[in-house]
Amino acid sequence: MATAADAELILKLYELRGEETLRKARRFMVFDFNPKTLEELRAVSRDTKSEHNPYWRQAMSYWEMAHSMVLRGAIDPDLFLDSSLEGILIYAKFHHFHAETEKQSGNPFMGQTAALIAKYPAAKARYELFLKNFKIAN
Repeated sequence: MATAADAELILKLYELRGEETLRKARRFMVFDFNPKTLEELRAVSRDTKSEHNPYWRQAMSYWEMAHSMVLRGAIDPDLFLDSSLEGILIYAKFHHFHAETEKQSGNPFMGQTAALIAKYPAAKARYELFLKNFKIAN
C-alpha cells in the first residue's frame, strides 16, 4: 500500500526529470535516437567522445536508479508504475540490440529495469505493449 512517503519520493523523481539536461537526455533517448544497427547504437552508447553519449548515460542511470528504489522497497511499485513508464519504454526500444551481448557476457542490459519487468506484472504488460507498438511502427 502506497504511503505519503512514497508519493514524496515519486514527486522528487518527477522533479529530477524536469532538470534541463536530463530532460534533453530523455527526449534524445525516446524520440531522437533511432539506431538501425548495433554499430549505430554503440556509436552513442560506448563512444565517450560522442556528443550524445552523456545523454545515453544520464537517461540510463536515472531509470536504473529509480527502478532500483522500487525493487528495494523504497517506493510502492503500483504507485511508481502508474506514472513512471519511460524507463520501460527505453528498455523495450534498445534491449534487442543487447540480447546477444548479454548471452556472451552474462551482464544484463538495464539490469534493474529487467528485474522490475520480471517481478511486476504491470511492468511486464507495459513492456510487452511497448514491444508490440515498436513492431507496428517498424
